[in-house]
Amino acid sequence: MWGCGALLGARAGLRLCRELFLAWDRGWSAAAPYSASTEPSRVRALVYGHHGDPAKVVELKNLELAAVGGSDVHVKMLAAPINPSDINMIQGNYGLLPKLPAVGGNEGVGQVVAVGSSVTGVKPGDWVIPASAGLGTWQTEAVFSEEALISIPRDLPLQSAATLSVNPCTAYRMLMDFEQLQPGDCVIQNASNSGVGQAVIQIAAALGLRTVNVVRDRPDLQKLTDRLKSLGAEHVLTEEELRKHEMKNFFKDMPPPRLALNCVGGKSATELLRHLAPGGTMVTYGGMAKQPVIASVSQLIFKDLKLRGFWLSQWKKDHSPAQFKELIVTLCGLISRGQLTAPACSEVPLQDYQRALEASVQPFVSSKQILTMC
Repeated sequence: MWGCGALLGARAGLRLCRELFLAWDRGWSAAAPYSASTEPSRVRALVYGHHGDPAKVVELKNLELAAVGGSDVHVKMLAAPINPSDINMIQGNYGLLPKLPAVGGNEGVGQVVAVGSSVTGVKPGDWVIPASAGLGTWQTEAVFSEEALISIPRDLPLQSAATLSVNPCTAYRMLMDFEQLQPGDCVIQNASNSGVGQAVIQIAAALGLRTVNVVRDRPDLQKLTDRLKSLGAEHVLTEEELRKHEMKNFFKDMPPPRLALNCVGGKSATELLRHLAPGGTMVTYGGMAKQPVIASVSQLIFKDLKLRGFWLSQWKKDHSPAQFKELIVTLCGLISRGQLTAPACSEVPLQDYQRALEASVQPFVSSKQILTMC
């Protein structure tokens, strides 16, 4: 059934994949606490042996499935997105680099097939996501240690589950950890159409926060604006509009932002700083423009602005696995209540990975590429 996504179209293929997994799951014997299947499995994975252009160094290969040990979990992957951090990791310019050769992908959702005899936290049929980066999710199935996985509710939308462990976690922590924001306070961000940006809009709305969302000008600007506002964005502005003198009057009608979230750098970050309230904080979590953040001396002295950085991998190192699981539970609650949805996604069968990789680095693409494993 490896070609079902290509035959039926990505979306129809993904629905069929889910139906197949649910049908397979209903066949499990409730009496068996664990299973260690001896049937040979054909594992297909996107592997890179050296760093470079993802479209050139990533290859689709057949791998041998490892044996399931006592503390191991055999997982069939369902879907896995392509994030900017995945691209940076393959290029070799990310803060965390796995030993090569490596399977790509830091995020995704899978279903447990079998567990080792000492596994107690998950069981066959459960849905699981990675507990940390570097797991290698761009493969049809794999054997992971139990501690590398977090169980999530199986009634979550598949796209939301597949994109749960990176962008929404980053958005939530930045909104909660740097300023003590109250309902009615304002947050300003650039790259608002990114996965993190869309999560910020929705989580902020759930918390009663107002948002000013900055995007690059583009041919389909109105379509993007309408989508972001449908997620809860109060204002959507282009970077050019943010630089206009009239913006002084704009902030007379709403409180100046106490928190700015920067994923771009360069002039875009400078403009965010210019509109921050005195004593406010700008948190940088990305550098899409590949330009430094420049803050004037007057902003630091007379406005006492604070410049901070955020990296989810470092947050995980500084906090316990239980605290990360608590974060996931909180986000699952928002999803279940309809307050947090997946970013705009394009589903691509694994065998069409070249198309997905190329699309993921194109400018003005507001749709996240999600690899489906059926």
